[in-house]
Amino acid sequence: MKRRDFAMLVAMGAVARTAPVTAQTFDIRGKFKPITPHQLPETPEGTVEVVDIFGYRCPHCFRFLPIMEDYERSKPDYVSIRHMPVIFRASWETPARAYYTAELLGVLEKVHRAIFEALHVMNRPMEKDAAWRSLFVAQGVPGEDFDNTFKSFAVESLLRKSTVMQGRYGISSTPSVVVHGKYLVLGNLAGSMKNMIKVVEGLAALEHEAQPVSG
Repeated sequence: MKRRDFAMLVAMGAVARTAPVTAQTFDIRGKFKPITPHQLPETPEGTVEVVDIFGYRCPHCFRFLPIMEDYERSKPDYVSIRHMPVIFRASWETPARAYYTAELLGVLEKVHRAIFEALHVMNRPMEKDAAWRSLFVAQGVPGEDFDNTFKSFAVESLLRKSTVMQGRYGISSTPSVVVHGKYLVLGNLAGSMKNMIKVVEGLAALEHEAQPVSG
């Protein structure tokens, strides 16, 4: 093994054990949990995957939304963000279904915040499918497209996958953030929601530095 590769492995082992102070001088030691075993990221090689774990009915997730939005706007190019709704109880399933419907229809940018606001600002009753259809239509989605997707096999498959990954990541609360399938960042460990992003930034930078240099 080349000396450089060996040094990288040693460095990443140190992250899992002690998480040194990052370049931003924010000490991330003790502010995350390692995920064992590591889960394969879904992002392209050369990028660091950051997964925003949330539930639309979670008020804390609504508070975290603008913080995550700010991070998405300012993140480095090597970070790739995706979102994953979790289902802690039956009432969370339909909102998660709405998320994957929006994802498959390519309208997440329009619908993601609108769903949060419908539930937490306008307090709209969203128990019936018709309410979700109306929300999507109000965001410019053809009703027929919603009808063909909301209870499709593709959405059902994504819901099952989300449930599986919820277990593999060890998710028991929201909001949570998973960095590259290796690290779980939680508010109670980070100290605050804003600190969660600082921990994510530190772990993502360390993961990026440990990746092999192409060429």
